[in-house]
Parts: sequence; structure tokens; C-alpha cells
Amino acid sequence: MAIHHEINGSQLVENHGDYLLSFAMTKLNDIDLAKDLVQDTLVSALTKLDTFEHRSKLRTWLTSILNRKIIDHWRRAETRYTDPASSFFSQEGKKKGHWLENVGGEAPLESILEQIVKAETIEELHSCLDKLPEKWKGVISAKYLEELESDEICKNYQITPSNLWVIIHRAKLVLRDCLKGK
Repeated sequence: MAIHHEINGSQLVENHGDYLLSFAMTKLNDIDLAKDLVQDTLVSALTKLDTFEHRSKLRTWLTSILNRKIIDHWRRAETRYTDPASSFFSQEGKKKGHWLENVGGEAPLESILEQIVKAETIEELHSCLDKLPEKWKGVISAKYLEELESDEICKNYQITPSNLWVIIHRAKLVLRDCLKGK
């Protein structure tokens, strides 16, 4: 199925540009850089649209491309501001260390990437939760986000235990399909 042939650049910008720019701004706090990376993302997406396998939503795929571009920017920025190897050593040839070792070195790049993916997943989950009927959304939130006991949930929503499990089961099916992009 060649869905990608129906998508053009103006549709990508119109349907996803604002979202991608907003996402980039939360990571970068530099509007010009964010615009540049979003533009690069959309150009990359257009050139690689035939590789999009539809295993996720188009927006998720675009956000993934943007994430990689942001991470590449961070990598380039980090290497730009690091000292040459000679600055690691004092005149006597003893290791001095590096100023980056003492500044925010708690999170390696892999954990930053994990945080970005986790934030994306949470955002997508909230988007899918919003598609549930209000009662189901409340029950799922109470059960899995607030971690309330089942009998307390039944009491709060005035439902039977069997009705609770039916709601949870059906909500999980809807969430699964939503997250898979169906």
C-alpha cells in the first residue's frame, strides 16, 4: 500500500509542523535552532517516506527523526566546547581532568535518549487516554496512575468488581490499538 505517495511537504508542515516545533522548543529553548531542526526533520522525512513502515503513527516517526537531530546537535555542540587532548595535562604531564567532568555529567547520552523516548511514550499514552470515555479514563487513571485498590475504585465510580475488570479490559484494548496507530 503506497500511502506515502499521497503525502506531500505542505501536508507534513500543515499537519505536524507546529507540534514538531513545540516539541523541539521544549528541548532546545532556541526558536531559530528549533525551526532549523524541524525543517531538517521534514526534509529527511520526505526523502525517506518510502522507508516509513507504518508500525507507528506518522507523528511518532517524525518525532523520532527530530529527536535524533536534536541529539546530533547536542553531540556536535559538546565536541565543539570540549578542550583538545593537550588541555587534559599540566606542564608536568600529569592529568588535570576536564571541565565537563564536573558540570552536569550525571546523565550519559543514552539516559538522555531514554528520557526523550519515555517522554514521547507518556505523551502518546496521554493522547490515547483522552480518546477513552470519561468513566474508562477515570478508572484507568485510578488503577494504574493513582494505584488505588480495586474496591476503592468500585466505590468511587459506583461499579461492580466485574464491571471494573470489563472496563479495564476494554480500555486496554482501545489503548493498545491507539498506541499501535490503528
